[in-house]
Amino acid sequence: MSKVIEIQRLNKSFGTHEVLKDINITVDKGEVVSIIGSSGSGKSTLLRCVNLLEKPSGGAIIYKGENILDDKHDVYAYRTKLGMVFQQFNLFNNHDVLNNCVVGQVKVLKRSKEEAEKIAMEYLKVVGMDQFINARPNQLSGGQKQRVAIARALSMEPDVMLFDEPTSALDPEMVGEVLKVMKELADSGLTMMVVTHEMDFARDVSDRVIFMDKGVIAEEGTPEQIFNTPTQERTKEFLKRVL
Repeated sequence: MSKVIEIQRLNKSFGTHEVLKDINITVDKGEVVSIIGSSGSGKSTLLRCVNLLEKPSGGAIIYKGENILDDKHDVYAYRTKLGMVFQQFNLFNNHDVLNNCVVGQVKVLKRSKEEAEKIAMEYLKVVGMDQFINARPNQLSGGQKQRVAIARALSMEPDVMLFDEPTSALDPEMVGEVLKVMKELADSGLTMMVVTHEMDFARDVSDRVIFMDKGVIAEEGTPEQIFNTPTQERTKEFLKRVL
């Protein structure tokens, strides 16, 4: 399998507080990696470091054979290769659904409006939101907003999709519609890193599960290993509490 991203000895501190310590992860093409753990374990910070919304304090992120933390690297070009889906959707409220999925393609990827609209429509169809292209975000439910946010990220045709607790801001009955879309994307071979507290998703959809605790990777393995035969006490304790 070809590696998409390799994280080596990554550290992140805010002042004297060390949030991530010596993180090593390789993500292969087509792989779904779920990251689980308690609040404050460093999961979201890790994702924000991967797409450089936070600048790591040390270590390396290897993408296409190069360390993107080197000063000479074009951060913006790298960022266009990562789709990011946030907890709070982060849609542009002054744009309709279609435009939300077009504007980044035109501005960042320099696609023509016509091409961008065609690509946006494709992905809005994938997430089941093609009927709503003229709606504004404030006319949509939380689940619909998150599906538009996923379509917007997909429209940039990234190499890897990063999901930061994409269902945590949703009402319980809307969680299912978003997870269904994510499962379909996983089945289609999309490379995904998913920070989630949805244990069923982590167990049923992931190729690999990483359990983080206090800023370190406490345990990682297949879903079967992590959920059925965890070796670390801390993992067992966490799973007993959440399952």
